[in-house]
Amino acid sequence: MKSRKQIEHLFRAGKTVSAQPLRLYYVLQPLPAGECPLLFGVAVGTKHFKRAVHRNRVKRLIREAWRLQKNELQQQLQQSGLQMQVFVLYTGKELPEYQLIYGKTTIALQKLEELRVQSAS
Repeated sequence: MKSRKQIEHLFRAGKTVSAQPLRLYYVLQPLPAGECPLLFGVAVGTKHFKRAVHRNRVKRLIREAWRLQKNELQQQLQQSGLQMQVFVLYTGKELPEYQLIYGKTTIALQKLEELRVQSAS
């Protein structure tokens, strides 16, 4: 997700899910024709990570964990004709290990799946 308008809309109208140190903002809407059912963005603040090298490392870890685990949610959204826009903020203060990010991403995705099921019914 790269559109400034989409990101601003997500922060304004979206809801949040938290799996510390990750905070996810999401919006669930009908799937527009020809678009992907799952849009994703990630950010790490400069407040705790002054060096771009560290911010980029955290973003890489989050994107990799997301890439490996998103398929089930993506298929469910495709079948139900919904689109979910998700933006992940890393709110931790220390450089994380991959296992921590992977585990927290798993928890966050489970919460998103539960919310999708609740909104569908």
